[in-house]
Amino acid sequence: MTKVDIFSGFLGAGKTSLIKKLISEAYKDEQLVLIENEFGDIGVDGEFLKDSGIQVNEMNSGCICCSLVGDFGKALAEVVQKYHPDRILIEPSGVGKLSDVIMAVENLHNDELVLNGFTTVVDAKKCKMYMKNFGEFFNNQIENASAIILSHTAGLGQEKLDACVELIRNHNKAAEIVTTNWDELDGKLILQTMEKRAGIDAELEHLKAEMKEHHHHDHEEHEHHHEHGESCGCGHHHEHEHHHDHEEHEHHHDHEEHEHHHEHGESCGCGHHHEHGHHHADEIFQSIGIETSHKFNETEIKDFLGKIGNFTEFGTILRAKGVVESSDGGWIHFDYVPGEADVRAGSAATTGMICVIGVDIEETNIREALAI
Repeated sequence: MTKVDIFSGFLGAGKTSLIKKLISEAYKDEQLVLIENEFGDIGVDGEFLKDSGIQVNEMNSGCICCSLVGDFGKALAEVVQKYHPDRILIEPSGVGKLSDVIMAVENLHNDELVLNGFTTVVDAKKCKMYMKNFGEFFNNQIENASAIILSHTAGLGQEKLDACVELIRNHNKAAEIVTTNWDELDGKLILQTMEKRAGIDAELEHLKAEMKEHHHHDHEEHEHHHEHGESCGCGHHHEHEHHHDHEEHEHHHDHEEHEHHHEHGESCGCGHHHEHGHHHADEIFQSIGIETSHKFNETEIKDFLGKIGNFTEFGTILRAKGVVESSDGGWIHFDYVPGEADVRAGSAATTGMICVIGVDIEETNIREALAI
């Protein structure tokens, strides 16, 4: 029997960091396989995990549920047959819906797989902002989690931490919530929290009941009420009201308040049925992937990350990450989420890779800023 652990979390929340901690502290004696579903053209996280001694299978796709129902199911079966792992770790895209991932695994009806936990990593500093502006994706990850691990809690004031927990509890009353800074916890204790069976079973039953209810409505009601909508290319109309404001010096696109009036699930034109939720990730978010042999120094990378965070001509950048060769020798790894940049030395890659994810991305301006 192979356990399946699903790690969800919005862009830059820290899923990969949590997985690396668990690999080193909690999964030591297990045969592991990690399956990533990157949003975008280039998978970078595999480079960050290559030294961990586990098999990494990357599948790059913007349409999360399509890849899950098709290629994903095939990939899982092949992994089980080839490696017979003790545990499969699934890290969906940061803009993927957790409910899609859970049901895709459940619907495979593979007796060799057991769903072992649905963990969502939440950036405590950005919880309010992401919930307000990208609630359709962010809230889905919270609502369907059996355990929620808060990241970036070090140095966070008690009032903001309490506010974050309250927002989460408004969407999920039952999930285990870890608020303690990870550095103070052993990975084995985090894993014990993730594997509490009561929460896993409760979330799975909740999701199944929700899906059943939507299917019931789907047979009763076949009218979509779309007011002055726009086509997304999938055969349905979606109205998009973009609200730009400035909270905590961030640019926000209020996609949560798109009055879609969907009475039942909808098709994406790929032959698969989508229940609660009106958008694919690739309707809202864009990504660019750049392969480059160009060499950079640390100052150039930091300047680039500063520019995309502070100038609107690049679009609203929610995540940037990359592995590039250094002009000073060695390789540079970098991560960016709004307001935070991490630039460090790391292991070599076969070629330089940069991935940028956001809304209304201007690729030409980004390439010019990188001088590539």
